[in-house]
Amino acid sequence: MQYLHTMIRVTDLKQTLHFFCDLLGMKEISRKDSEKGRFTLVFLAAPDDEARAREDKAPMVELTYNWDPEEYTGGRNFGHLAYAVDDIYALCAHLQANGVTINRPPRDGYMAFIRTPDNISIELLQKGEALPPQEPWVSMENTGSW
Repeated sequence: MQYLHTMIRVTDLKQTLHFFCDLLGMKEISRKDSEKGRFTLVFLAAPDDEARAREDKAPMVELTYNWDPEEYTGGRNFGHLAYAVDDIYALCAHLQANGVTINRPPRDGYMAFIRTPDNISIELLQKGEALPPQEPWVSMENTGSW
């Protein structure tokens, strides 16, 4: 068995691509528009997975944008996406500076949670050992749920 991708439905493709690509640094691997099915599929890979995604078509996130508006509820039902990051503090600071709520701050220097514009939970994990605890993260309270 090989992990291929996780599909999430999105309501605003432009906003979601900004979140994943511009803020998180993910790379668009492929895109398919289906006139007949009235949807767009966009496959994304984390920067360290880009070559593998292009070669093996895995591991990726598939964004499914249905052209006819739908309401999606319970975006957390499937669990969450998880990514290992080089510097959890720097990424969280970057996200926060760009208006992303850090739902579970990286108080331990190892783990944080955020949400996409469609309320999908994302876990960020520090690569390797946890970073030494530091402010403002140590004192920051949780916001909402993750």
